Amino acid sequence: LQWLRNPGPQHEKRTLFGDMVCFLFITPLATVSGWLCLRGAVDHLHFSSRLEAVGLIALTVALFTIYLFWTLVSFRYHCRLYNEWRRTNQRVILLTPKSARVPSNQQSLLGLQSLKRSSKETIV
Repeated sequence: LQWLRNPGPQHEKRTLFGDMVCFLFITPLATVSGWLCLRGAVDHLHFSSRLEAVGLIALTVALFTIYLFWTLVSFRYHCRLYNEWRRTNQRVILLTPKSARVPSNQQSLLGLQSLKRSSKETIV
């Protein structure tokens, strides 16, 4: 979620949103189209030519091959973008234990600094 809130390149976020919308539309369409092609192939095998049945089966295989290829390429692209973002956008805060030797005014300053950290920072 930090990646989506990050004010970085908007192109990457638009691409992710567009791919998610396409995935949500294409998945049911590919499923229904594949099912219809296979039902048609079964009907053609029983009632008419085998050549049309083979063509419908080939169409189903091509449809699902293209769908799986697009899904894997898109997923790999977004994983690569996320890993690159994670590698280049690390925010780390090192918290040191309070010591008895530190004067009280410095301890209070350390306490205020830990309260001021933003939600994007990681506590180690």
